[in-house]
Amino acid sequence: MEKIIYLDNGATSFPKPEEVYEFMDSFYREFGVSPGRSGYDLCMEAGELVEITRAMMAKFFNGKDTNRLCFSYNSTDALNLIINGMLKEGDHAVTTTIEHNSVLRPLYHQYKYNGVEVDYVPFDDKGFVDPDDFPKKFKKNTKLVVVNHASNVIGTIQPIKEIGKYCRERGIPFVVDSSQSVGKIPVDIEELNVDVVAFTGHKSLLGPTGIGGLYVREGIEIRHTRAGGTGVRSAVKTHLFEYPYRLEYGTMNTVGVAGLHAGLKWIEKKGLNNIHEHEMKLTTMLRDGLRDIENVTLYCQDDLKSHIGIFPLNIDGLEALNTGTILDVDYNIASRTGLHCAPLVHEQLGTDKIHGAVRFGIGPFNTEEHIKTAVEAVKEIAESRKK
Repeated sequence: MEKIIYLDNGATSFPKPEEVYEFMDSFYREFGVSPGRSGYDLCMEAGELVEITRAMMAKFFNGKDTNRLCFSYNSTDALNLIINGMLKEGDHAVTTTIEHNSVLRPLYHQYKYNGVEVDYVPFDDKGFVDPDDFPKKFKKNTKLVVVNHASNVIGTIQPIKEIGKYCRERGIPFVVDSSQSVGKIPVDIEELNVDVVAFTGHKSLLGPTGIGGLYVREGIEIRHTRAGGTGVRSAVKTHLFEYPYRLEYGTMNTVGVAGLHAGLKWIEKKGLNNIHEHEMKLTTMLRDGLRDIENVTLYCQDDLKSHIGIFPLNIDGLEALNTGTILDVDYNIASRTGLHCAPLVHEQLGTDKIHGAVRFGIGPFNTEEHIKTAVEAVKEIAESRKK
């Protein structure tokens, strides 16, 4: 089969660095036991890797207490722990229309079943929320602000530091979803005034699916919403209150941690800035190649200064799904079509009425040749609509 041009890195990064595949395989063959559950050597080795990776990930966020880095299965899992563990009946939350369903749905459940009020800050025509809109939404019972760092639909990087400053002044916990940003740009919780950050390992951190987590700044607490085994102090009837056990339940995805470990090391070797510059060079090339093509509509891509390599478009007269199918079948290009689990973004853009958009997600292994092929493919499809 002809090698695919993979432009769906917003969904998951592919391929992974060869070091990730190799390390996961060797680790699981040699140390694929349950970590921290006993005192034999293999168990200790597995547990040591978990703790080393925990420290590496905490450092990635400039976290001060390694134990407050808690592993979960992905950012959706982490955001459910956060939102359900920080809100209760009578509370009020503020979020944005740029959010993924990993935020929107837990908040909706809190609204529907617990009566939590939720307000939404919209983004402007360039794809950014205005930090000054947040204090206007704050109430006496506002207990949480949740914002997506970088949009998985339009790629815009939100002004997190400024939003966090307003939250810090009012003593309102500020949660950031870094699913698309961490591994591409710095996510320093101290610099950005962030209290809790959620992450996933399988996107820009270049690890496998099934691993993610959250970092909780000191002074911020999240209630238990689950209970189970920790391998520590098993005679205690309640789930443990100390971190990281407070938010970790049962046997974790140890081989996923191993893959995350290898992904972090690869990023450190390549350099975060180098990865982002490479991806944005290709994103700019894509934008410049597509913006003057007749019948092609781009969304929030005019100024790419505060962007990641996420690129949405539509071809006039074609459903996004059909465009994606043509790209796949005729050009061997993998893209993502539809509403991208972010329906409010598409409602604001008006693309909900045409069932979403085509999204190109650029990753570290994409090349200029991939982008040239994608531009030519979109051009040919658009020109075919004139006939």
